[in-house]
Amino acid sequence: MSVIAKVTSKGQTTIPQEIRALLNVKPGDLLVWEEVGAGEVRVRRVEALDLEYLRALEGTLSEWAGAADEAAYDAL
Repeated sequence: MSVIAKVTSKGQTTIPQEIRALLNVKPGDLLVWEEVGAGEVRVRRVEALDLEYLRALEGTLSEWAGAADEAAYDAL
C-alpha cells in the first residue's frame, strides 16, 4: 500500500486514515521512526515495552548531548 501525505512548513503531516487503521493508531499513541536504509524509514506504533526500551536507551546517549555535538549537527 502506498499513500501520499503532505508535510507542512512546520514539518508536520497528517497520518492518512488507511495507515492509522493499519497501525491501529489512536489519539495519544506514540510513533517511532526508524532508519532502515539510505533514504528510507519505517514508522510504527510504540508498544509499552518499546517505550521502556527507548527511555532506557535515551539515558545512555548523554555523551552526545554536548555543545560541540549541537554545533556539529546544527546544519543537518
